[in-house]
Amino acid sequence: QVQLVESGGGLVQAGGSLRLSCAASGITFSVFDMNWYRQVPGKQRELVAGITSGGKSNYVDSLKGRFTISRDSAKNTVYLQMNNLKPEDTAAYLCNARGTYFHSNYWGQGTQVTVSS
Repeated sequence: QVQLVESGGGLVQAGGSLRLSCAASGITFSVFDMNWYRQVPGKQRELVAGITSGGKSNYVDSLKGRFTISRDSAKNTVYLQMNNLKPEDTAAYLCNARGTYFHSNYWGQGTQVTVSS
């Protein structure tokens, strides 16, 4: 059974930092690209950052410099370090695993991030 379990969300003041974690189980982590998305009610889900199975990262342009994605293969975990948070970063953050070489796609339940002004 595939599970992606996010943690690390919470309430933070503007300018603060959070580190989100997504622990994966039931998949061969090394052959999955890992992504973080975020979603606000009533809006389309937005890709925040991704990291390939080979370790190459990419970010939405507006978040470059504030967010950093990383992965730890020993722990089957992907992280999202978020710095200088802004109220507009408030959203549910969801972890996604997508097969590098095959058509598999899995989602976590999400973790809520709320940034107060």
